[in-house]
Amino acid sequence: MSRTLTQMSDLDKTIQNEFRKTDGSGAEGVILGCKMFDEFRAEIVASLPKDKSEEEFKKELFRRIYGASMEDFLSGAIDDSKVRR
Repeated sequence: MSRTLTQMSDLDKTIQNEFRKTDGSGAEGVILGCKMFDEFRAEIVASLPKDKSEEEFKKELFRRIYGASMEDFLSGAIDDSKVRR
């Protein structure tokens, strides 16, 4: 949990504090985790160039969130243990 919160340090501190209080467990933790991901994704979307095609936009969004392209994951060229975060 702390690694995720550290990586998403620009997230609203209120959400982070609420997440810490829940210990990241139960339905409340899931809801707050989803809020955090939505905020993180929105920040990435806002930072992406606006001139990309829809397909290029989706590929870049995936790469930014997961650290590698979907093709690399699907081909086995990379797995989660090799992704630099």
